[in-house]
Amino acid sequence: MSLRPLRPTQLEALLAKARLASLTYQEIGASRDNVLPPGYHHVRMEERIGDADAFERAITGLRTWVAHDGAGLRVYPKDPVVPNATVVAVTSIGPMQMAAPCRIVAVFKEPDAFGFFYGTLPGHPERGEESFVLERRSDATYFMVRAFSRPVDPLARLSGPIGRAVQRSVTRRYLSALRRFVESGTSTTGS
Repeated sequence: MSLRPLRPTQLEALLAKARLASLTYQEIGASRDNVLPPGYHHVRMEERIGDADAFERAITGLRTWVAHDGAGLRVYPKDPVVPNATVVAVTSIGPMQMAAPCRIVAVFKEPDAFGFFYGTLPGHPERGEESFVLERRSDATYFMVRAFSRPVDPLARLSGPIGRAVQRSVTRRYLSALRRFVESGTSTTGS
């Protein structure tokens, strides 16, 4: 946590350290499974974000962090999603900023599905994984977010039900942001 905005040099230092680190959990790839690992808090949300023709546009938005921007997270670096990339997601909590290092552990593209998973690295307030998956079905394009996590940071542990409510709120904002991007043809950003 920082009481001041994180400067680019601070973000670069966090990113360099995170690139050398190992994931903080064992269940790599499990966020795509229907049954999430026990011992974690689980989040599963799905929303129809457009008709079937919206699929390719939704991929563009997901690959370029539109869902994260719209949820109020700033991803650094802002490069498109690729396997094994390390990123730092920065969020503001009142006057404080929190940095959450993650690694993209998988990216997949199939004729009617696209998605990626990222997992936590040391310095992240939680331990676990989150998946972001688009599916084109006969009638529409759907966006699904699944996560399993447990707090590591003392502040995250103390937040208890409030922290879980915040996670669900951020997940809803991911879904809404990508839906708005698909519907409007423009990016939406959080404040």
